[in-house]
Amino acid sequence: MPIDKTKITQEMLTQAMECQTAEELMALCKAKGFEITKDEAESYMAELENTELDSESLSKVAGGYCYGEGVDTDTVGRP
Repeated sequence: MPIDKTKITQEMLTQAMECQTAEELMALCKAKGFEITKDEAESYMAELENTELDSESLSKVAGGYCYGEGVDTDTVGRP
């Protein structure tokens, strides 16, 4: 049965991306109440492996994006 993507939280997605093997992903899914086959897990792993960040997301990660309103980015990190 396909996973209902509306029930997947950001935390679950982050945990899935940390899985190194299909078996780890299967165990994570089972712990979260989802059942997937090994073939499905391998397919998801391949999809996650090929996921690339868009340029905005990449710059946020690489640049230490600061969350919050009213933050003066010209002075963040400066004495």
